[in-house]
Formats: sequence, structure tokens, C-alpha cells
Amino acid sequence: MIARRIIRWTYTLLFVVVGALSGMFFFRTYQEYARLKQIEVETRQRLADAQARLELQKVELERLRSDPAYVRRTIRRQMGYAKPDELIFRFDK
Repeated sequence: MIARRIIRWTYTLLFVVVGALSGMFFFRTYQEYARLKQIEVETRQRLADAQARLELQKVELERLRSDPAYVRRTIRRQMGYAKPDELIFRFDK
């Protein structure tokens, strides 16, 4: 009778310990999963931003290839070039 009781308590204790360890393992795994999902969301957002910038750059490149007036304006604005006999005034912001 006592031997059965000891065996029953041993198995119960073993079951509780294994259950607790499994619970801790699954909790840590779930935390890691949640962290990775958050990283995925952030990465997808960065990808969408990069794709939007790429589309804008494609439009800009096509315009630079096909519109000479736009090329002249861009060169004058970004590089500070001027036409002969033209003065450029620059102001500090």
C-alpha cells in the first residue's frame, strides 16, 4: 500500500515537473516567435519604403533620360551651375 502511494506521488511529481519545464519551454518559444513577428513587420515596412523610393528614383531617372530641360534645371539647382552672364545668389538658411 505504501509502495503504491510512493510510486503514485513520484509519477505525479514527475508529471508536474515535466509539465512545468514544457510550459517554460513553450513560453520562451512563444516570446521568441512574437519577437520574430515584430521584426518581420518592421522589415516588411522597410521593404515597402525602399520599393517606394525605388519607384521615385525610376521616375526621376526616366525624366533625366528624356527631358533635357529637366536635366538643365537639375544641374543648375544641385550643382550650382549658371548660364554665362548670370549671377547666382546663395543665402544661408
